[in-house]
Amino acid sequence: MPVPLDPYHARMRRVLDHIDRHLDGDLDLETVSSVAAFSKFHFHRQFKATFGLSLHRYVQLARMQRASKSLAGGEEASVTAIAMDAGYETPDAFARAFRQRLGQSPSDFRKSPDWEPWLAAFRPLNAARSRIMQTIFTPDQVTLRDVAPARVAIFEHRGDPATLDATIQRFIAWRKAAGLSPRTNPTFNIWHSERRPADPADYAMDLCVGLRPDDALHAGEEAVKLGEIPGGRCAVLRVTGDTHNLEPAALYLYRHWLPASGEEMRDFPIYCQRFFLDQPERGTAADLFLPLK
Repeated sequence: MPVPLDPYHARMRRVLDHIDRHLDGDLDLETVSSVAAFSKFHFHRQFKATFGLSLHRYVQLARMQRASKSLAGGEEASVTAIAMDAGYETPDAFARAFRQRLGQSPSDFRKSPDWEPWLAAFRPLNAARSRIMQTIFTPDQVTLRDVAPARVAIFEHRGDPATLDATIQRFIAWRKAAGLSPRTNPTFNIWHSERRPADPADYAMDLCVGLRPDDALHAGEEAVKLGEIPGGRCAVLRVTGDTHNLEPAALYLYRHWLPASGEEMRDFPIYCQRFFLDQPERGTAADLFLPLK
């Protein structure tokens, strides 16, 4: 059974629901703080402490995300109309902000969306929402699967997780330059440490791209090395919606599913494969793999 949210988080969740329903409306500090019944003199600090983003930044990202979905979803509204709905006074201001955040103009994104930078751009929004969104996992969501080995190109991140976003951006740039599209080459993450180790310098994770038989790494790609995710039996748990923080899913596998299953872990780290849903504007899903003997 889901555990009820405490009253404080319930009020903050009400704020997010209100923002979702009123992106076209007035979402200033006084209006939004009244939804949660908090003092407007403290609410901006409370909001940032809870979600890691200021109210203004959160609303800005939510409106931009909705605008991008409108563009990609085939709506007939003009770019000007979408810009106005997103709170911009002119189409030019919207276009500049859109290109800065997503690396494409609104018109180019409408024609051919590049979803990997889109996902990275809205990661802070998803991370904010995940702070109070409870996800409940059950044993019937876990499947046992015989997984084939995967030849991969590995882009390592070592050190403080606070710098991970910069590594992800370099990874995306390298992947584009190498012509390895997420549509043809799957994305994997391999975790060699806890999400938040006691010493941030101990954080270690690999960003990987699956390689086809005819894909080759070229000389000079010093940041990338060739490797393999070994095949074998795995417990697999699929996470949909917000996949920014997969730690709750990993902890469920370790703390609850594994002790009750009678299975034993294999000597390889937990990892995931990320992929876009059938409608990419809905975001991503991730299959979390716990290797078993």
